[in-house]
Amino acid sequence: MDDTSRRWLKHVTPNPLIATATAARQKAFAPFSHFQVGAALEAPDGTLIPGCNVESASYGLTICAERSAIFRGVCDGYRCFKRVAVVTDTDTPTPPCGACRQLLWEFAPDAEVLLANLKGDVVKYTVRELIPGAFDAKQLG
Repeated sequence: MDDTSRRWLKHVTPNPLIATATAARQKAFAPFSHFQVGAALEAPDGTLIPGCNVESASYGLTICAERSAIFRGVCDGYRCFKRVAVVTDTDTPTPPCGACRQLLWEFAPDAEVLLANLKGDVVKYTVRELIPGAFDAKQLG
């Protein structure tokens, strides 16, 4: 991603969505990578849905924070989301992996994405910017 064209926000006013993702990050289970990630989705009614990454010794069974939040939201009856926040403890905010981008496309194609780190840096994208030319049900015929 080319961050030179992105709008960086430094030390923004406390944001409930980012705060929810930060709290979820504290619950992450990452004994192998030690890379804790928290995510939070905002449903159309304003409900905030947290998620965290959960690792497995069989790495293929690991789930990312973003997908954890999506699955939890779906279980709670939601089928679309309007915003997402992802929080990591990195020098620069970290974007979702490809699998998470795909599911965000399917459940939140118009969502605003806030990527944040623990230093207070925030970068804004949209899901459409993160996954141009996305695959979805339209391609299934």
